[in-house]
Amino acid sequence: MDVPPIVLDRSRAEPLAAQLAGALRGAAADGTLRAGDRLPSTRALAATLGLSRTVTAAAYEQLLAEGWVEGRVGAGTYVTTAPTARLPARERAAGDSAATYLVMMRAGVPCTEVLDRGAWRRAWRAAADPPPDTEPRPEGLPEFRAAVVEHLLRHRGLAADPADVLATGGSTGAIAEVARTLPAGAVVAVEEPGYQRAAGGLRAAGLRVVGVPVDHAGLVVDALPAGLAAVYCTPAHQFPLGGRLPAARRVALVERARADGFVVLEDDYDGELRYDVAPLPLLAALGPDVVAHFGTTSKILTPTLGAGWLVAPPAVREAVLRQRDRTGSRPAPAGQRVVTAFAASGDLARHLRRLRRELAGRRAEVVEALAGVTVLGDEAGAHVIVPVPDVATERAVLRCAEAAGIALDGLERHHAATSTPGIVLGYAGSTRAELRAALPHLAAILREALAGAAPHARIATRIPR
Repeated sequence: MDVPPIVLDRSRAEPLAAQLAGALRGAAADGTLRAGDRLPSTRALAATLGLSRTVTAAAYEQLLAEGWVEGRVGAGTYVTTAPTARLPARERAAGDSAATYLVMMRAGVPCTEVLDRGAWRRAWRAAADPPPDTEPRPEGLPEFRAAVVEHLLRHRGLAADPADVLATGGSTGAIAEVARTLPAGAVVAVEEPGYQRAAGGLRAAGLRVVGVPVDHAGLVVDALPAGLAAVYCTPAHQFPLGGRLPAARRVALVERARADGFVVLEDDYDGELRYDVAPLPLLAALGPDVVAHFGTTSKILTPTLGAGWLVAPPAVREAVLRQRDRTGSRPAPAGQRVVTAFAASGDLARHLRRLRRELAGRRAEVVEALAGVTVLGDEAGAHVIVPVPDVATERAVLRCAEAAGIALDGLERHHAATSTPGIVLGYAGSTRAELRAALPHLAAILREALAGAAPHARIATRIPR
């Protein structure tokens, strides 16, 4: 273990050995030194700090007596303590000695509880088998692109060729990449409300973003203005309202793109998570010449992998590759290798079957627990919407839920302009046990808010560990 930064003051009355012991004790307490770390020998530490070995030996003896370290014959001196857990800033300020315990019920968080850890480890081991790469692959690994083609055919009904596919670091980053290939100042339509990170990536590329209304069925195609360079949408499961774009609107959007000469940015962020009926055709299947299709493993597996894909017309793919060549940017291959191994073993298909069953069961529990409360959103994905009368009620529900230990989301932040109030309730990010513990508390908060009274702290009894 390298010596942590230690400052000794020879002008102080406190002996140097005591100062050194205090510094090492503090490093163990704040986590700089961890349980099991091997400390330098007294001789090596003395040479490093310019001290007498008598000083370092006395400091170690003091720490040994206090139980902070232990000596192992023939092996050296080791830290025995674990770092003290640090409380979140909100609770430290409040003087609360209990650690924050939030049941995660925000949208967009994957359900990792059902991920087979044995399969997960096997995929990582298999990903380490190929030799290290010697050349960058800006288009992505060939085996990953082939795995994406198989995945899209089996789970999304999209027939593609590996040459049509580019690997990405995830859908949001890929949307920003495509945005940078559009002319500066070009106008792009986005859903309102919609995914604000995608809108932010478009703006950051120097594009002008205009909102287009959505209803219970998704993007209102007839409301698209003229003069667009692109349209960003989430047709499989509109984020955040949860509608599914009907077939007639899909056809109308593709025809409009062809007629007006814009590209459709199809964000299929959780399109695999459908568990009631067969999916409608992807926009990319209806209009491969005008649709750039984005997918990600962040919602079906985990953001840890940082792996996604882009299926797009040749002009779009070539523009992205030229940009990657100019900037030296490219998606990291490690996550691609893990996804490839996970898919090749059949574990990805098995995981998706488990995931759909799990999320269908969780959604049913949410709806049952909120009986009498309006719940909106297609039977797909991993979140629903509970409408509330106004933004003030939305904010009050979020505050009261947080006081109860429940992390929720509201519709307000998903609007760029006027806000339709509501609670975005995700049911994937927690464990099943946490979800069941949280639902009675959440139901009480919502029922009181919808009855016309502000939810009270007395309802928000904190969920115990």
